[in-house]
Amino acid sequence: MTQKNNRLTSAYRRIYRRVYMVLSIVLCIFIIGTLLWTVSYLPPYGDTNTPTHNEVADRYVSQGLTETGATNIVAGMILDYRAFDTLGESFVLFTAFCSCLIILQGSEFVKQHRPDKYRTFDDNILRYTMYVIVPMVMLFGVYVLLNGHLSPGGGFSGGAILGAGLVLMSLAFGHNTVSRFLTPHRIRVITCCSLCFYCLAKSYSFFTGANGLHSIIGPGVAGNILSGGLILPLNIAVGCVVACTMYSFYCLFERGDLK
Repeated sequence: MTQKNNRLTSAYRRIYRRVYMVLSIVLCIFIIGTLLWTVSYLPPYGDTNTPTHNEVADRYVSQGLTETGATNIVAGMILDYRAFDTLGESFVLFTAFCSCLIILQGSEFVKQHRPDKYRTFDDNILRYTMYVIVPMVMLFGVYVLLNGHLSPGGGFSGGAILGAGLVLMSLAFGHNTVSRFLTPHRIRVITCCSLCFYCLAKSYSFFTGANGLHSIIGPGVAGNILSGGLILPLNIAVGCVVACTMYSFYCLFERGDLK
């Protein structure tokens, strides 16, 4: 009876694999066909009569300040007009981190015990220097993050500075010091909440704007810190994702895990 059940199980597995393979091929062909069909409707590359060349750029420059409320036109473009494009870039960082985590979890790189080869946090000169440098780096990162809609900066650059500050803190004071307030669980929560907030916030903004509905979020007074509509909170969300991802990469490749 047991052998018969095993044969049935093996037969079901073979059938499942074949069905799965066929469905995967059909799905891939469908997606490729849909993309090719969509691309066929696009204008030729470099055509001077397309809206991209004769309308979009002029709209960004002439109406960007009025419509977005951001004095930094680049921030208004990537976090308002093309906000979902920036969301995709943030998801790329998160996906890259998840991919590295999955790969390293099954490798000997994580399983083996890797003691600290260079205990940089035992260096008094480095540690006391970082007492001065780390707060300045973190403060500058927060400034760049919060003023991205007013001046050059924003979520990606501010998040990179904050991530570098966390790495310097870990080098100078030890990994356990940073882990007291930035645990792996908190990193995952911050990253997921930031991405979800970004997606929901811009979905609301696009829905109300595209359908002519009243939105409670306006562009505000250009030049004020609380202006630019959703650009400021979106910059904060992107900065959190970038900072957490950078520090997580450092943890993965410095010790082999997040412990």
